[in-house]
Amino acid sequence: MAQAAEERTARRRGSRRSADNAPGHVIPQLPWKQPRLRMKPVDLLSADEIEQIHQAALTVLEDIGMEILLPEARDLLGAAGAIVEGEMVHIGREIVEASIGLAPESFTVHARNPEHSFQMGGDAIVFTPVGGPPNCSDLDNGRRPGRLADGERFFKLCQYFNCIHIAGPGVDASDVHASIRHLKIAQARILLTDKVGFTSATGRERLFDGIEMARISRGISHEQLLAEPSCHTVVNTNSPLKLDGPMAMGIIEMARMGQVCVVTPFTLAGAMAPVTMAGALVQQNAEALAGLALSQLAKPGAPFVYGGFTSNVDMKSGAPAFGTPEYMKACLVGGQLARRYKLPYRTSNTNAANSVDAQAAWESVFSLWGAIMGGGNLIAHGAGWMEGGLVASFEKFIVDIDLLQTIEEFLNPLDMSEDALGIEAMREAGPGGHFFGTAQTMARYANAFYSPVLSDWRNFEQWQAAGSPTAEQKANRVWKQALEAYVQPAIDPAIAEELQAFVARRTEEGGQPTDF
Repeated sequence: MAQAAEERTARRRGSRRSADNAPGHVIPQLPWKQPRLRMKPVDLLSADEIEQIHQAALTVLEDIGMEILLPEARDLLGAAGAIVEGEMVHIGREIVEASIGLAPESFTVHARNPEHSFQMGGDAIVFTPVGGPPNCSDLDNGRRPGRLADGERFFKLCQYFNCIHIAGPGVDASDVHASIRHLKIAQARILLTDKVGFTSATGRERLFDGIEMARISRGISHEQLLAEPSCHTVVNTNSPLKLDGPMAMGIIEMARMGQVCVVTPFTLAGAMAPVTMAGALVQQNAEALAGLALSQLAKPGAPFVYGGFTSNVDMKSGAPAFGTPEYMKACLVGGQLARRYKLPYRTSNTNAANSVDAQAAWESVFSLWGAIMGGGNLIAHGAGWMEGGLVASFEKFIVDIDLLQTIEEFLNPLDMSEDALGIEAMREAGPGGHFFGTAQTMARYANAFYSPVLSDWRNFEQWQAAGSPTAEQKANRVWKQALEAYVQPAIDPAIAEELQAFVARRTEEGGQPTDF
């Protein structure tokens, strides 16, 4: 009860503007907080049907096996009793079952600014921005390859908007050589934001550079880093039933370093998975459980997130489809599977639209409905994802901010205080009266309801007189306003100096080898 009262007070004080960045700025914004799912997630399948998927996944791993390209990973699994035949590994069900229950059900992820640390797991929800597209777009400059300057703008937006809990990875930086790109991106993120960051597992040097930069940013010892997760990575299996060298390395080393590994099979029904959703979910589950087993063999108790990214393809073109009924069902079942294993659950806000239009909106709304009601803890690509992940859009980022804030407000508990029940207000208005001037309305009207970022509630004549602005045009103005209002977070000069020295040294050493 006390916690609910505190949250209501915080909403009344902060629902109209950011308390962190721009006092008095016109962009409506909820205060920083971590949303929580206060209702029961939707169970699409029965417990027996979930067990069917579990047992089928164990059969897949045992009988068909996983192709694993990293010798060290094969050695770890082989030492645990898996049958290794070249690069094929048959993982016995006893190995998988032994790994279930070792990873923590919930844990804290630590940010450079402790106020932006958050819980992963349980009923807690974390929203991340779009991650990793090679391209970006906006109304002014169109669709283009991402550059470091574009990524910096996305980082600033991540810092400015309170509903984004993780900064990055954002858009790729095609104008920086691939060998040092990860260094420049991470340095920009750490200097421009004080939120939890991302580290890439696409190479050993990239991974360890990212982890070390997370440690430097917090000003902590190596021993403290091992005990306090401070960054995360996403490992996508090479569906169907394959795990390449860098991804397997990422699972192992993130576990050993005590950092957060999110294993997410990319199982598109009809292409990289069986055409039936049940079959695609069996494959998703098998690949995720293989990652869990490898993680816990590397370090029992390492933080691990069960990822689901099962959708379908357009059988006319072969293109990925998102925000579909099939995707929504997969989100719900993925959540049930994660809860069966007592693991935090990662899912996504997705769409396949090529412009910031009605399709982009409705596919994101359906994706988010499945993600939230599926009990998602880590909602990846929460803001800015377009074209099935090929583009990071500045305008879509703002559309999604409005959607995420709407979800946050929806998840807030209903005010059931004596004043909120409204008896005195009804007495004051009387039968046939109105409530515009009652004491209750006058005391609450400024923050009584959620203030949208983009929705235009003017009548037609007023809207037309204002130039008939579309949501995309308004979003274009809003992201520019947010950048103008952005305030760079403070950083200890000694930490900034150590960070610069590290980037300079690793740049001189060549970063991640790419040219052979």
